[in-house]
Amino acid sequence: MTLRLGVLGLGSVFWGPYANLIQRLTGEGRLELVAGFDPAPEKRKAAVERFGIDTDFDEPTDLLRRDDLDVVLILTSMNQHGPLAREAMRQGKHVLVEKPMATSMEGAAELVAMSHELSTVLVCAPHIVLSPTYREMHRRVHDGVIGDVYLARARYGWAGPWWGRWFYESGGGSLFDLGVYNLTSLCGFFGSVKRVTALVGVAIPERVVEGAPMKVRADDNAHVLLDFGSSRFASITTGFTMQKYRSPAIELYGGDGVLQMLGDDWAPEGFEQWTNERGSWEVFPETDPQWPWTDGLRHLVDCVERGVPTVTRPEHAYHALEVMLAAKRSAEEGRVVEIASEFPALDYSSIASAGGEGRRVHDPRSS
Repeated sequence: MTLRLGVLGLGSVFWGPYANLIQRLTGEGRLELVAGFDPAPEKRKAAVERFGIDTDFDEPTDLLRRDDLDVVLILTSMNQHGPLAREAMRQGKHVLVEKPMATSMEGAAELVAMSHELSTVLVCAPHIVLSPTYREMHRRVHDGVIGDVYLARARYGWAGPWWGRWFYESGGGSLFDLGVYNLTSLCGFFGSVKRVTALVGVAIPERVVEGAPMKVRADDNAHVLLDFGSSRFASITTGFTMQKYRSPAIELYGGDGVLQMLGDDWAPEGFEQWTNERGSWEVFPETDPQWPWTDGLRHLVDCVERGVPTVTRPEHAYHALEVMLAAKRSAEEGRVVEIASEFPALDYSSIASAGGEGRRVHDPRSS
């Protein structure tokens, strides 16, 4: 079965690893890119020249109404994620939506509800829990290799994009664009967050984007404290304010040892492990140095082909959104904010066994 793909958003995110992965899946006969939309004519033209796809649409919803599409990849600005994902699912498509899944709790809640009501697959970025490094660290945490984990630290940031004004406008910001990686990682290890305390703000009030100065309206600097209950705590340092760093992406401190992810959690370089029993550090390199952060698309294709559940559920992305919005509220109001949502634990059974059991999913072309 070759799944037919449409892409909304033909900018820099599309032209990097997503395009490479699409070509690889196409070469395997599993995916065919047939349509794309972007409001910029030059981006549509480039996609036609390279891929020979249909880009003759006035609006993104015109692409979604095509009855020959099975999968839609949403790579637009953040405020568009929720509405476009909902419409794609209403049209019977499997959906991969880049992070965040929506910019409002109401929009995200509707996506979660639809993921239960409809027989289509919804995969929400980021896809970091699929990397070999993360999976092995997760196994060791849950096997008790370093004992009970009590404390963690995470970081990810850079100087910030000089393209895409929406990064710095309402609905954008460093938490939604960067902090979501660390948050998704930490929740995968610890489970659901119970309370949030944060410092979030605009450190650089004016930026030059697309060659012109603009006022920054969304957060570009954040430090977030997470309470996972039972006195288990973690912190996230993130922002468009970090030039360089030389430190682990994730540090997990347990009663019997330590695990440290090297590189970034979206581009892991393996991990280090200390155990009290051994009394020394061990280094475990990434087993797949070419692992792409776009791997969620391959995972979606796998799950549709085999009719098995995804490793992460949309509730994980919903929970991350609630925590990020709560972090902003905590900073504004100067208080601790309680978190109401929870999410299912990561389920690696569909990866561990090719014969993994799971909910059968609908092939849009079969109806």
